[in-house]
Amino acid sequence: MKTLYLVRHAKSSWDDQNLDDFDRPLNERGMIDAPKMGKRLKEKEVLPQMIFSSSAVRALSTARIIAHSIGFPEGHIHQDRTLYHAEEKRLLKYLRHCQHNYDSIMIVGHNPGLTIFANELMDKSIDNIPTTGVVALEFVIHSWKDIKEGTGELKFFDFPKHE
Repeated sequence: MKTLYLVRHAKSSWDDQNLDDFDRPLNERGMIDAPKMGKRLKEKEVLPQMIFSSSAVRALSTARIIAHSIGFPEGHIHQDRTLYHAEEKRLLKYLRHCQHNYDSIMIVGHNPGLTIFANELMDKSIDNIPTTGVVALEFVIHSWKDIKEGTGELKFFDFPKHE
């Protein structure tokens, strides 16, 4: 059994129009929502064995805040620029190359790739993973290389405005 947590980065700031998209930080709402979702994940006893994050500032900030909330060592977050705006095919390839000994993985990234990827992996459909939204999927597989489209079971779907 493998568990995958797909996390969309928290709300980012557009205040500085001169900043490259990659370098945009979290805005005030993002700084509130990320710890809020981290607390909810802790309450659900979510503690992945590995967190992979886009190295974009807003994604990495989200990953660090959530990691802190759930007790995952922030220094063990694996940053990867290839996860920046990764499309579903890239995400599937990435996941298939993860070490088989990780039974639970969290990926912090961007839309639209995360939502499309989540929908391809499960037998249900969601319209959109909102900012700081989390989709948890379970797979009956022994290795990440065996992951296939349509085989994930939705464990939960949560986001800040979901009360």
